[in-house]
Amino acid sequence: MSKPLLTTLAAACVLAVPALAHSRQVTLSIPLKSYSGNGAYVAAYLTDAKGAYAGTLWVAGGKAKYYKHLSDWNRLSSGDAKRLTGVTGASVGAGRTLKVTADIADALIDAGYEIRLDAAVEDMRDSPSEIRVPLTTGNAGKPQAGKQYLQSLTFQLP
Repeated sequence: MSKPLLTTLAAACVLAVPALAHSRQVTLSIPLKSYSGNGAYVAAYLTDAKGAYAGTLWVAGGKAKYYKHLSDWNRLSSGDAKRLTGVTGASVGAGRTLKVTADIADALIDAGYEIRLDAAVEDMRDSPSEIRVPLTTGNAGKPQAGKQYLQSLTFQLP
């Protein structure tokens, strides 16, 4: 390669990398249905357009031995050694609302990614991929219904 071409490529990379690094604080609001039972474990995570794991946003529930019940998230994220760094909290009781704020790269919005939620409650049936919603500006602010324990998911984009 010639020096001018290398210089041009280097300059293009310097300009492109900051654009990729921009992110938004996305707020998830997840009210739980009223059910009889213990607090729910909930995993909020992203997948790409092909359904591959792209990152964990939050895990509600403090005992790692129960994460196997968040089966889709656990299976997809098992190779991500950093999946729980700074993204865990207490389980969520029935009838309560889990609110989570996470940084999501601008490049993922309107690019085929999905927000997925898995839920599980002790001594009750697990609910993998209970809610799946495309991460689009058009879905922001619109509640997406849950199947079993989660009433809905609404996410806000600034």
